[in-house]
Amino acid sequence: MRLSAVDWQGNGENRSRQCRMRLGHEALHCQIAQQQKQPAMFLCLHVVKGAKRCFTRKAKRITYKVTIETGTIQGSGTWNYVYCTLIGEKGESYKTSMNRWLHLDLKQGSVGHYEIASDWDLGAIFFVKLQVTPFIFQDYWFCCCVTVEVPKGNTFHFPCYKWLDNYTIHLREGTAKRFHDDSMMPLLQSHRQAELREKQQHCRWKKLPSKMPKCIDAQLVDDLPVDLRFSCEKEFGFELSVVEGIAELELKEIVNNLEHPWTTTEDFDHIFWKVNSPIAEFAKNHWTEDWFFGNQFLNGFNPALIEKCTKIPPKFNVTDDMVRKFLGNSTLKQEMKNGNIYIVNYEILDGIPANVIKGVQQYTAAPICLLYRNEQNYMMPIASQLKQTPGKDNPIFLPSDTKLDWLLAKMWVRSCDFQHFELVSHLLKTHLIAETFSLATIRQLPSVHPIHKLLAPHVRYTVYINTHARLKLIGNGGSISQMFGVREDNFHWLCSQAFQRLTYRSLCLPENLEDRGVTKLRGYCYMDDGLPLWEAIDEFVTRIVMYYYKTEREIKDDPELQAWIKDLTEVGLGDNDHKSSGFPTAFHTRKDLCKFRTMIIFTCSAQHAALNNAQHDWGAWVPNAPCSMRKPPPTTKGIVTMEHIMESLPSLHQSCLQMAILWILNRKPCEMRKLGDYKEKYFTEDKVQTIIGQFQEALKKIDSAIQEYDEKLVLKYEYMRPENIENSITI
Repeated sequence: MRLSAVDWQGNGENRSRQCRMRLGHEALHCQIAQQQKQPAMFLCLHVVKGAKRCFTRKAKRITYKVTIETGTIQGSGTWNYVYCTLIGEKGESYKTSMNRWLHLDLKQGSVGHYEIASDWDLGAIFFVKLQVTPFIFQDYWFCCCVTVEVPKGNTFHFPCYKWLDNYTIHLREGTAKRFHDDSMMPLLQSHRQAELREKQQHCRWKKLPSKMPKCIDAQLVDDLPVDLRFSCEKEFGFELSVVEGIAELELKEIVNNLEHPWTTTEDFDHIFWKVNSPIAEFAKNHWTEDWFFGNQFLNGFNPALIEKCTKIPPKFNVTDDMVRKFLGNSTLKQEMKNGNIYIVNYEILDGIPANVIKGVQQYTAAPICLLYRNEQNYMMPIASQLKQTPGKDNPIFLPSDTKLDWLLAKMWVRSCDFQHFELVSHLLKTHLIAETFSLATIRQLPSVHPIHKLLAPHVRYTVYINTHARLKLIGNGGSISQMFGVREDNFHWLCSQAFQRLTYRSLCLPENLEDRGVTKLRGYCYMDDGLPLWEAIDEFVTRIVMYYYKTEREIKDDPELQAWIKDLTEVGLGDNDHKSSGFPTAFHTRKDLCKFRTMIIFTCSAQHAALNNAQHDWGAWVPNAPCSMRKPPPTTKGIVTMEHIMESLPSLHQSCLQMAILWILNRKPCEMRKLGDYKEKYFTEDKVQTIIGQFQEALKKIDSAIQEYDEKLVLKYEYMRPENIENSITI
């Protein structure tokens, strides 16, 4: 036990002992300063001043009021022993137990109030030290935050939001600090460096066999640090949805195996039950119609591929005679000049080997599809070629062909669009890219850094869901390999090819729209909803950055910030040619930093929502988005029959699996944190909280505007409503 204030005042020997304790604390500061190469004179003065305070000041016991909040999610509470010590500018408080009342203080959702004593004024509180030791068994504790009220009445917040077990952690006060804000405090600098060393040890980059974005070096989700894993509640909800999806899959297969073989596309009605989606129902009834086919390139699950066509590709020998009557007797040249011709080209799929599923050969293609925006503002398909190399065995299909010829050609385009969407637009350009954002943030920015605080809610759980997907979804024998036309061992090859073409501009919505020439399109809901979101995020990020960085020099001179972007682009994205792709390797201006942060938050929230949230609506009716084709692309016209179409479409197992996976991936996740919902109070400054409030108000206005506009639409586009957008990629 430490000595009371009475003992301190009346006993010279005790006074001497306390002084030695005090000198030990000062010596610790000196040791850290020595490591930072501080002048010897400074070290001596630091110790002498500390000793002088011990001998000359009459001690008076001081009490600090401490509040500890335990998380509300399942399993947050603990039976472990927890001790708290305050570490300040002038010394340490008593080490105080937080366990009272039979270890019930730190139960789930609890807010515990404690008093921690010190024999002297600690001055500025640098750290709250929490020591957790096991009680009987391993028992994680989720600490939200610690609040300290000093005797003068000021209150300081120490964010934590971590799982702790048999661990000692030093929490910094919640005010965000850049590297140079701590430059004169060796103790604080040492803490920043120690934190990063520990995180870099546990979160290492893993190089993949092919040239793709690097991921975390972990085989299983259990290999991940506990703070990167789903909470018990979220994991249970996710696993339950998987079980429900598989159960429905098996039930549909059992029921339909007793029925006669499918002979028409209407036979897919036999598995189209428990589909609670008005858009999926609409797709079932209108999927053969040309206007509906064209609309999906604007407002379906893959809306960022369509481009304005200014020149017909050499591989696509479409002529005016072929399409004149679909252009109102105009010409391709004239309509391209008018900005009415658009194209979707799946060249990246050319030559990719096809899968074999349960002994049945699958087939792939690489279509080119030409579309015309007519006077009614419908995006109408006018020509489709299913392979890249022109020839007699690669006809150009037209709306004037037989009904079944044209239908099968459109089905091939939709099948390729679905596979491109899942493996390139969705997997690569949101999930895998976001994992590099997450790892670089963890590895290079200490938790007290303002940019770490800004990005933390937007990279939450992404590493976990990606690790799970590599194991269960796209790994060896995963679900995707059982349904897709692309062969399993070529998933990485396809992503690698797309990664080599990836540019920084393509991830920035305004530049992406401009480069594709689609900024003038009317009825393009992905653009109409996405641009206000981009602008709101950009304004939010800019206000945060400008608050912490007053000059361009402060950006250039922040070594942690520069290490972050270098680790991200030269290591995480290192297999992409960042020189030609435009990814920065350093920040020189605040504008550069703001744009990059906006891109990250938009990609991890709104962009992922636009893709992920749409896939069940547009893919639940399998003929509208076949996951594979079991017959090769037609090489001539006039021979397609309904039997040929049915034999081309996915099997019963593939179709049920497609519906089940899309249903699982489209479910609203447990513990969903919608965009701008910052439950964890990483920022404690009043000014920043005001900025966050302004961002939340902007999102509410955008949400209301989208709802009002959607009331006029036949098909509501709600994927980018802020209410439906999650802060980060968690599914």
